[in-house]
Amino acid sequence: MSNLYGHREPTRAEIDALHEPLVLEFGASWCGHCQAAQPLIAHALQTHPGVRHLRIEDGRGRRLGRSFAVKLWPTLIFCLAGREVQRLVRPRDPAAIEHALAQIDRPR
Repeated sequence: MSNLYGHREPTRAEIDALHEPLVLEFGASWCGHCQAAQPLIAHALQTHPGVRHLRIEDGRGRRLGRSFAVKLWPTLIFCLAGREVQRLVRPRDPAAIEHALAQIDRPR
């Protein structure tokens, strides 16, 4: 997992059209809260290889974060079939991340 947030921001329509389980992570590379959350997020995602993870650089003028009403970093948005299922803001509890992942990564 890279420590860099992607500068290319997908559109909301692109996100809404995805059918696979997805975690959107909004933040910034220089954010201390984002850096502290990285080991927790990485560990949780290891047991969910079928979940797509997009790290989106957020900030002023970034439309995708505003469309999800992101206010603090990192914000994790767990989506299934293009719809938000759960959200975690500044996650510190590995169990909470695992629980949110389990909500979108169910056996089919």
